[in-house]
Amino acid sequence: MAGTSVGPAHLSSADDRAFFGHPRGLSTLFFTEMWERFSYYGMRAFLILYMTAAAGVGGLGLKTATAAAIYGTYTSMVYLVSLPGGWIADRLMGQRRAVLYGGILIACGHFSLAVPTVAFFYLGLVLIVFGTGLLKPNISTIVGQLYAAKDVRRDAGFSIYYMGINLGALIGPLITGYLAQDERFRGWLSGMGINPNAAWHWGFGAAGVGMLLGLVQYVLGARALGDAGRDPVAPDDAREFSRLKQRTILTVAGSVVAIAAFAVAAYTGAVTISPEAVSNGYGYLLLVITVAFLGWLFLGNEWTAAERRRLYVIVVFFLCYALFSSVFEQAGSTLTLFADRSSHNVLFGYAFPSSWYQFANPFFIIVFAPVLAWLWVQLGTRQPSSPTKFAFGLAGVGLGFLVLAPAARMAADGTLVSPMWLVGVYFIHTIAELCLSPVGLSSMTKLAPARIVSLMMGVWFIGASVGNFLGGVTARFYESMPLARLFFSVALLPIAAGIVLFFFRKPLTAMMGDSQ
Repeated sequence: MAGTSVGPAHLSSADDRAFFGHPRGLSTLFFTEMWERFSYYGMRAFLILYMTAAAGVGGLGLKTATAAAIYGTYTSMVYLVSLPGGWIADRLMGQRRAVLYGGILIACGHFSLAVPTVAFFYLGLVLIVFGTGLLKPNISTIVGQLYAAKDVRRDAGFSIYYMGINLGALIGPLITGYLAQDERFRGWLSGMGINPNAAWHWGFGAAGVGMLLGLVQYVLGARALGDAGRDPVAPDDAREFSRLKQRTILTVAGSVVAIAAFAVAAYTGAVTISPEAVSNGYGYLLLVITVAFLGWLFLGNEWTAAERRRLYVIVVFFLCYALFSSVFEQAGSTLTLFADRSSHNVLFGYAFPSSWYQFANPFFIIVFAPVLAWLWVQLGTRQPSSPTKFAFGLAGVGLGFLVLAPAARMAADGTLVSPMWLVGVYFIHTIAELCLSPVGLSSMTKLAPARIVSLMMGVWFIGASVGNFLGGVTARFYESMPLARLFFSVALLPIAAGIVLFFFRKPLTAMMGDSQ
């Protein structure tokens, strides 16, 4: 990768307008991220359905509570591992190589899932977790490095890049869901003499092919990136950098050996442990990491009075985002199960796979993100404050489940409800997401002192990790609690939190100072 650079990106970025008025390197990163999200959301769309499907139809035959535990732990770890992923890139290999190696691990993970054995299933999830941890935080960093510090195109460039994310998330479930679930494709497999129960693994394989396509164009387009993200950030002291690099290598190698040893012990039967036990153990670890990280922030004595007030706001936003994610990220668990078991998946006479509902959120984002961005600009100084937008987001994500509760009551006797119930939920959740997620990211960068902006983004990753884990815990009750009661219970807390936050919006806004 290093040999393909053509000089520092920032020297020519102002004149480089080859990709819709932006540096041509943006196209490389746009399509890399598009294919990575294609693979991630494509696989996620039917993951819990594969785990809960009976062995007789090619699934793993797991109980819903077990599958939910695996799903929540997996999606939570994807975000948590982003923290060491960024740390490794900064100290060991640079962002460029981290993205490349991460993409390779992700592709290998999806191809492992395409092998119909339990051992390869778990191996695939582990590979995707570590691959995403390397790729996800570092590719965004490279995007920023394509632009000079005062380049006015920077925000617009990230907006284009964000569209790549949603384009991949939109296309992925349509293709992988068709391969994994559609009866017409299963019929084609049967006609070709192939076991139709293998269709699940065609879906997993398609996700791997998508990531492979992203890697190919990433390597071929590497020259357009210049020196962006090529090397780790070396301190002035070369000897200290060498020691730091050695410690990083030893830490990574030790972690890999420990994980491999545990995997071998579990595979050979030397250690017997249930997925629920692993998930519960991970939950305690996540709690310790979260408390330790936040405690370390609060106990620091280098904060000024103004910075400490902003730190309180950051913690409030962290808690709000964790709660929001615990509800919103049930798109791949409880909402997918409801789509598969309780929805009449026919539209205009066309029967479609239940995983296709995952198409709705990225579609609505692509349509409505520009609308809300335009609205905030038009309102100018009259637009709602960041805490107010957070309140809207929390109340909105709860409202989505509140709307679905009557549908769950109708489906209690086995009736299949209209697909428009779920489409409506995804529309409400998308508007809530657009009120909270972009505002949260922007607020984190503005509230954090300049010296630790990158570190403060770790708060956002941990919030997403905690939320995804809690969402998996909630999904464990899918079969043990009446659905209407479950959905109503899920709706109450974010709505109540949104109301409380709305009443405290003025003091929180004052604590933000000029960062609101």
